[in-house]
This record gives sequence, structure tokens and C-alpha cells, in this order.
Amino acid sequence: MKKFLIVGLGNIGDEYAATRHNIGFKILDALAEKEDFSFETKKLGDVGVFKVKGRSIICLKPSTYMNRSGKSVKYWMEKENIPLENVLVLTDDIHLSFGTLRLKTKGSDGGHNGLKDIQTYLNTTNYNRMRFGVGANFGQGSQVNYVLGEWSEEEKEALKERYVRTTELVRSFVLAGVNRTMNLFNNT
Repeated sequence: MKKFLIVGLGNIGDEYAATRHNIGFKILDALAEKEDFSFETKKLGDVGVFKVKGRSIICLKPSTYMNRSGKSVKYWMEKENIPLENVLVLTDDIHLSFGTLRLKTKGSDGGHNGLKDIQTYLNTTNYNRMRFGVGANFGQGSQVNYVLGEWSEEEKEALKERYVRTTELVRSFVLAGVNRTMNLFNNT
């Protein structure tokens, strides 16, 4: 059976649960609801599994905090023997307007410490990542407060549709492959 690892980046703890920085966790929660699976606390993260068309999809919410996500990603890749091309990391991005999706197969960390740590542990920048735009509606020196802040009421309402779209993207990545998924979903 072909295996995939879908990693949602975020921070553990109630104080972070509804923040912009935790969009990776929230996308996996939406996926769990849609695909009817739950998460169990395991080594270095919360893990949930579902199957679709002969594929096993392992969803991971690292418990190592955002800036130390690489250790958890590498551990679960090795434990489940998942090749790099079958890994997809879901993360926030202040360089994209709210709700914009961008799937890439390689690239820099863009100043994102979670991606930077993953690159360090994997020793490559060539891995799949889906960036979810959270916008940059903050003043100079306020980036941390912004990404660790909660969504506005307007954003919360719009997120409902965006969760549907991102779960469709994950399913497409698993079933149709990264290139077709990029063509269908990028910048939507």
C-alpha cells in the first residue's frame, strides 16, 4: 500500500489553538472531520490515519512546537518508510493574502522557522509544502503578535470554505499527484 505523510504545522496548547500560525493543525482537523478519523497522541506528535483508493494517509501534528517540527517529520517518515515525494507539509504564510493556497515542490523557508527546521532535519529544500496565506496585516515589529493572534470574525467565516478547499487539495495530492494538484489549486 502506498503511504503518504501529511504534516500540519502548529503549536501545541490551548493558547495557540485558534491562532493564524496553527492553520496546519486546523486543516488536518477539517480533514479528520471530512474523512472520519481521529488523532492519537504518539511519539513526537498527534497522528491520525485514513485510507483512500489503496493509499494510506498518515496525518501528523508535531508536538515539538512549530520551530522544532523537523524532528517529528523525520521520525515519522522513517518509522513509516515514507519517501520524501509522498510528504506534504501544510503551513501558514504571511507573504500570501488571506486564504490563498500555494503548493510547491521545493524552495526556501521564506523566513518560516518551522520550514527551516524541517529543511535542516531532511537536509534538503526539495519537499512538498502547501502554504496557506494568512496575510500581513500588521505593523513593523508586530509579526509575531500577528501570527500568534486569532483570526478576525470575517476571516473565521471565510475559513469554512477555505478548509473545504484545502482538504480537496490534500486529497488531490494523494490521488492525482503534486503536479496536477499545483495546476488545479495554486493561487486559488
